[in-house]
Amino acid sequence: MPDPDSIDLRHPTAEDGYTVHQLVEANPPLDPNSIYCNLLQCSHFADTAIAAFKGEQMVGFVSGYILPNAPHTLFVWQIVVDKAGRGAGLAKRLVKAQLASDACKQVTHLHTTITPDNEASWGLFKSLARDLGAELNSHVHFDKQRHFGGVHDDEHLLEIGPIQR
Repeated sequence: MPDPDSIDLRHPTAEDGYTVHQLVEANPPLDPNSIYCNLLQCSHFADTAIAAFKGEQMVGFVSGYILPNAPHTLFVWQIVVDKAGRGAGLAKRLVKAQLASDACKQVTHLHTTITPDNEASWGLFKSLARDLGAELNSHVHFDKQRHFGGVHDDEHLLEIGPIQR
């Protein structure tokens, strides 16, 4: 189990985009994005993203954005924690750092999507909702057949809030 104090958190820069891409590719079953998408996550969306480093090695990353039509809602886009960063609650620490960032000061609700079989993510967000003193609701948001042509599982929208700050 890594020492949580040995892991530094910071907002990413465009120079981190390729490293994020490699981190996601190395940790299936996460859906990889294009390198260009990861560059945008680390530049255009850097204020609502957090990268975790153990020394020079990126061991975790969370991306997200404030919903354009709901300025009090943070959508957590993707979380990845490498094997070298697991076992110390890093995923939850990343999301809490995201919520604590200046860009998220007005956030009262958190949304994300998760497939039904992703037990680790369900556990993370249920635990996070408890920690934040918030209710958690979920429903199918993107349907396997209607939205993914049958090639990807349903994605459930998790809605957490209001967040107790």
